[in-house]
Amino acid sequence: MKNRIIVIFTLFAGLFLLNSCLKDTADYWPADVSGKMYATVLKPALQSMALKPTLDTIDFSFMINIATDELPTNDVTITLAVDAAAVTTYNTLKNPKVKYEVFPTVRILNPTVTIPAGTRTFTIRGQVWNAKALDACTNYIAAITIKSVSDPNIMIPANMKSYLLALPISNPYEGFYHSTGTFIHPTAGTRIIDEDKFAATVDCKSIIAAVGDLGDIADYGAIFSVNADNSVTVTGGINGSQKLVQDLTKPNVYDPATETFTVNYYYVGGGGNRVISEKLVRFRP
Repeated sequence: MKNRIIVIFTLFAGLFLLNSCLKDTADYWPADVSGKMYATVLKPALQSMALKPTLDTIDFSFMINIATDELPTNDVTITLAVDAAAVTTYNTLKNPKVKYEVFPTVRILNPTVTIPAGTRTFTIRGQVWNAKALDACTNYIAAITIKSVSDPNIMIPANMKSYLLALPISNPYEGFYHSTGTFIHPTAGTRIIDEDKFAATVDCKSIIAAVGDLGDIADYGAIFSVNADNSVTVTGGINGSQKLVQDLTKPNVYDPATETFTVNYYYVGGGGNRVISEKLVRFRP
């Protein structure tokens, strides 16, 4: 039995009309494309790789494929390029709930490759970097597209030619902090805060940590949201009814240079307000 290939080929109705095309969701090599050859990305569906908010260079890779009913008998040279237009095409065709933007710093380490005769796949290697300089609330895609093939008999199908890699950026504020400050109780007096705590992601601009020195409370805590001007909005609570109130007369700010939160807030309880003043300095264990 001939060496067959599993080819998943999703046609966008009314948008791509290919005279010679691969059948939808086929687990066999259809008779009507027998003898034809296609240069494809092996996984053309949207892939994803989470990035930490760092300036470091991050590697990624993917496979390209010569889709045929027989192994190619000649070497095949394929050229690829970073393709911003493919991101626009994805947004248009898929109409995702969130629109993607082009990841601005992408390179291909081997943009021209030769697939040796008798084989059909090759690994493409790429890099992205400088995620720390980007907005973690923006949705990004890196797109790389097959641009040319040395053999004129090998076609490039329009909807299998691009590798699309979503690159969500992790919340830059999540991590460990050392907290110092005071917890002022209306009747019991002042307690000194001096402890380590972990701040977890709430959304792309917010973290949640223990309230003062009260320790972790299931489903509750102090939520610190960093605004565009590095001011901080404090919300959250210690339970469903006792909400935190930001003290607008004192600083509530984030210093990105030192990765430090300075926050002042309180909540209402029997006998009066519980007033918390904290400075949380990030550290990496």
